[in-house]
Amino acid sequence: MTMIRKLYDEKCAFGLLSADPAQENLLPMLAQLQQEVLAYDQGQKGFLRQICQKTHRAPEGLYIWGGVGRGKSMMMDLFFESLPIQGKKRVHFHAFMQSVHHAMHRLRQTGVSDALAPVAAEMAKDLRLLVLDEMQISDITDAMIVGRLFESLIKAGVVVITTSNRAPDGLYPDGLNRALFLPFIAFLQTRLRIVHLQSLKDYRQEKLAGVQKYFLLGQDGASAIEALWHALGGGADTTGLDLAVNGRVLHLPHYNNAMARAEFSSLCAVAYGPADYLAIAQALRLLILENVPQLSQDSHNEAKRFVTLIDALYEAKTRLIISAAVLPDDLYAAGRGAFEFERTASRLIEMQSDQWGKDAG
Repeated sequence: MTMIRKLYDEKCAFGLLSADPAQENLLPMLAQLQQEVLAYDQGQKGFLRQICQKTHRAPEGLYIWGGVGRGKSMMMDLFFESLPIQGKKRVHFHAFMQSVHHAMHRLRQTGVSDALAPVAAEMAKDLRLLVLDEMQISDITDAMIVGRLFESLIKAGVVVITTSNRAPDGLYPDGLNRALFLPFIAFLQTRLRIVHLQSLKDYRQEKLAGVQKYFLLGQDGASAIEALWHALGGGADTTGLDLAVNGRVLHLPHYNNAMARAEFSSLCAVAYGPADYLAIAQALRLLILENVPQLSQDSHNEAKRFVTLIDALYEAKTRLIISAAVLPDDLYAAGRGAFEFERTASRLIEMQSDQWGKDAG
C-alpha cells in the first residue's frame, strides 16, 4: 500500500474523511508522483548532486483544479504529510506571492534592477517540492511576474504542485493586459499535469448546510463553534498562516485547509487596514470570528475595522461563522457610524444563508 493511500484510509477509518470516488481516483497519480519525487530527491543529494548538478530533470508537477470544497486542499495535505523528504514547502498561493513581492522590494532598495531572478534562485535553494494552495490571480502585479517565477523555479529543479478553483485557461479572467498573461497559461499546460477533481460534492458546503452560523456569546455557542471547527477540519492539525502585507507579516495562528479561527480583538482591535482585511479574505474560504462585542461610538475605530473586514469577506465570498454579544441589527445601535453599520448588519444576516457563497470560486 502506498504512503498516501495508507494515510487516506486511516483518516477514513477514524471518521476524519468520507471516502470519495473522485478523490480515490486521484490517489494513484499522487502516489506515483511521490515515488518520482523521492527518487529525484535521492539523486540530488550529496556527492551525486555535485556531479550531476541537477542534470536529472525534475518530475512534472501537478495542477489540480475543481470546485470549492471538493477536497483539493485536503488531498494536497495528505500528499505533503506522507512524503518523507526534507526540502518541501506548503504555502497558500496568496501568501507565497506576497512574500515574493516583499523579497523583491527589499532587493530593489539595494539597487538591484531585476529582482525576480535572484529571489527565485534563493527560493529554489534546497527546495525539492513546492505545494501552493488556492491559486487565483486577480492582481496585475501577480499576473506580470508569476510566469517568470514558475519558469525559474521549475528550471531550478523544483517540483511544483498547485490547486485552484479554475482551469488554467480560466485564470486572471478579464484581467488588465491579459494577453501578456497567456504565455503563463501555456506554460502551465505544457509543464504541469492538469487534473480536474470532479467530485460531485462540496464537502465544506455540505457540512455547513443547515448549520447555525451566528451564535450569541455563552457556553452553548462556544461549544458549538468548537465542534464546528473540528468537524470542518481544524483541530489537531491546525497550522498558522503568515500573510505578507505591505512589508509586514500578518499572522493567523489558527489556520488549516483555507479556514481560520480568530478573536475579534486580534483582528479588529489592532491597527489593521483595508489591505490587511483584503489579504485575509482572499486567503480564506471560511473565517470563524469569535467574541464580537456590542459596538458603540466609544469603540468607533474597532467598528470601522469590523465593517471593513465584513466588506472584504463579503466581496471575496468567504464564508463566516461568528459569535457575538447581540444579534446583527443590535451590534451598533446608536451613535456616529450607526447608519453606515446598517449595511454590515444586512450582510451579516445574508451571509448566514446556506446558499450564500456557494458559487464562489
